[in-house]
Amino acid sequence: MSTVHLVMSGKGGVGKSTFSAGLGIALADLGMRVCILDTDIGLRGQDTLLGLQDNVIYDSLDVIQGNCELEDALLSYRGQDKLFLLCAPQFSRVRDFSPRSMARLVKQLRRSFGHVIIDAPAGIEKGLRLSLRSEIDDTCVVVTPDDLCIRDAERVISLLEERELPRPRLIVNRLIPGLIEKGEMYSAQTVAQTLDCELLGAMPDDPTVYRAQLQHLNFMQFDCEARDAMLRIARRVCGEYVEIYPYGKKRSWLARMLRPGSKEVVRIDC
Repeated sequence: MSTVHLVMSGKGGVGKSTFSAGLGIALADLGMRVCILDTDIGLRGQDTLLGLQDNVIYDSLDVIQGNCELEDALLSYRGQDKLFLLCAPQFSRVRDFSPRSMARLVKQLRRSFGHVIIDAPAGIEKGLRLSLRSEIDDTCVVVTPDDLCIRDAERVISLLEERELPRPRLIVNRLIPGLIEKGEMYSAQTVAQTLDCELLGAMPDDPTVYRAQLQHLNFMQFDCEARDAMLRIARRVCGEYVEIYPYGKKRSWLARMLRPGSKEVVRIDC
């Protein structure tokens, strides 16, 4: 049975597309057949995150307009037969699509893949609303643990309620255990309680993620904390019970002594 996942964020820059790419790779590593559909029309990024930017010939609009078959537009990740990408057009606009044509495309992908991950554009404007007309089985909101991002996520959640879509599950990204332990950052559990959403996963603020991007690679190609967290999330997506790692949980005095502390932030009085 195929599952269509819609990945959203209220605020841009919270790691939504990076999460979507990582989830696709993790599900493929678990043996699932996966397609990532980039719907950030005009500002696509999944091709770069997966290192496929030089392989793009056709995109989703070409498929919808009949310029090519779906199979011609699908890009295989690193030659694998489990993970594929369908790019958004780079020089088009949302108005070139219709909700009906997007829904037909998603239904076509559902017939060929066990998991379809829709990487929606940030915010609540036309780009996201275009994807909301498709058959969605699972919704996921990516947030960072700060008040601005939480407020924007509340707006996205209210939009889903208006459309009577499933209540989203939550991914809390860029958690820093040292700041959580000091009470300077919300924990993933606190963010989930604030938004009244099920917590699907917690992602650490792992520098490997950005360093991998600088090398035109994906962090899932490295043995790092972010990859471990993503694999745990993928197993939960597949229905397996996996405990959420409690970043910021109070540690023993010895662990706190051995763990490097975070730099003190000193306010400058102007």
